[in-house]
Amino acid sequence: MSLLDIEVSTLEGTPTTLRELLGGRAALVVNVASRCGMTPQYAGLVRLQDTYRDRGFTVVGVPCNQFMGQEPGTPEEIAEFCSTTYGVDFPLLEKTEVNGDDRHPLYAGLTAVADADGDAGDVQWNFEKFVIDAGGEVVARFRPRVEPESPEVVGAIDKVIS
Repeated sequence: MSLLDIEVSTLEGTPTTLRELLGGRAALVVNVASRCGMTPQYAGLVRLQDTYRDRGFTVVGVPCNQFMGQEPGTPEEIAEFCSTTYGVDFPLLEKTEVNGDDRHPLYAGLTAVADADGDAGDVQWNFEKFVIDAGGEVVARFRPRVEPESPEVVGAIDKVIS
């Protein structure tokens, strides 16, 4: 099964698939949290969305509370924080388990792909990033400390939208 066919739910609880959500666009899928030291990365994610949205690309935020409870809010609280604090207008999925026995099937597929050092497996922390091409293939993985607008992330996005 393609990553695009995996069932996900929007932050509002509406069931969908990545195929429906992305509509043929490439994406940067990021597990996010509002009370993390890396939360300011939202600003870079918003700028990526603004820069590339008209070129067949979107950011997809996946709230996750698995790392020291740094995303404790309700869907409404998460949506309000993201929109009022950072102006987030990219899609957000429902709160999701990215590691462990209850890992969402989306993350089972994403974490099978290695990062630049050749390491696959568990998500290390909030704000781990996966670049997916329009066909649903994961083409790059970036660990949490790699900033959204870093040359390596931007280069991977440029490759999937050109």
